[in-house]
Amino acid sequence: MRHKTLLSTFIAGLALAFHIGPAAAADALVARGAYLVKGPVACGSCHTPLGPDFKPIMDKTLAGGFHFDEPAFNTYSANITPDKETGIGGWTDEEIIHAIREGAEKDGRIIFPPMPVPTYNNMSDDDAKAIVAYLRTVKPVKNAIPLAKYNIPQQTMPPAKGLPAPPKSDKVAYGGYIVNALGHCFECHTTAGPHGAPDFAGHLGAGGFEIKLGPGMSVMTANITPDKDTGIGSWTDAQIARAITDGIGADGHRLSPPMAYAYYKNMTTEDVDAVVAYLRTIPPISNKVERTAFQQKAFPR
Repeated sequence: MRHKTLLSTFIAGLALAFHIGPAAAADALVARGAYLVKGPVACGSCHTPLGPDFKPIMDKTLAGGFHFDEPAFNTYSANITPDKETGIGGWTDEEIIHAIREGAEKDGRIIFPPMPVPTYNNMSDDDAKAIVAYLRTVKPVKNAIPLAKYNIPQQTMPPAKGLPAPPKSDKVAYGGYIVNALGHCFECHTTAGPHGAPDFAGHLGAGGFEIKLGPGMSVMTANITPDKDTGIGSWTDAQIARAITDGIGADGHRLSPPMAYAYYKNMTTEDVDAVVAYLRTIPPISNKVERTAFQQKAFPR
């Protein structure tokens, strides 16, 4: 009888482990997705509209509507809440991942720029799945978004390889993954080429990219290369980390939106340190960036 009791207990334990295992894995996937969306990927920095005070409109979290008005395109960020009529509630996981990493909606429309698809094309399969898992859990918001208008030719990115992220033990490599597959730092912090697109080949991270927040409200992105005179080469690690997470430059001036420091402050210290370590390794480029009059007035020291 005792052996039967032990056997029954063992079988019950296996059954419990079988049921808990998938649930725990699903919870872990959503948790990773929440960290990515609210941290390094900072989806809300574009997909949550800002109010007059430049703070996110919380009842429209991830509901889209951020306006991008450039010579090359006139578009609005998409509604990525699970609303079935105006968001992604009727999309499959595969369709959402395809939009993120290859840049085309389920109906075939290409959605970048300004969506940083070239960066997300490097995202691992695990992280792409985690982001989708989390987006399924957010509050659906009904918010119809106008169609984008483009004055430039477009094409989708090639199929993503989905390779695993480097191990965190390789600090520089993992920092490079955060920057080049998740955080899309260079999409904004790279000088524009002759056609308006970031010049990744010649001015990676050199800043000076103009971003319009509204009529008369434009900002210039900073040089984040390790150049000692015009970049962050003379900054300490702590100063760079503070700029990323608190939005304060080495000289004490406030950084301006759309720099997503409100999201980056949710990153782990380990991940921020990895980003700093990686930025130390990119080629230094001399490019002095002057803050616009709007930046100086709205975001002073």
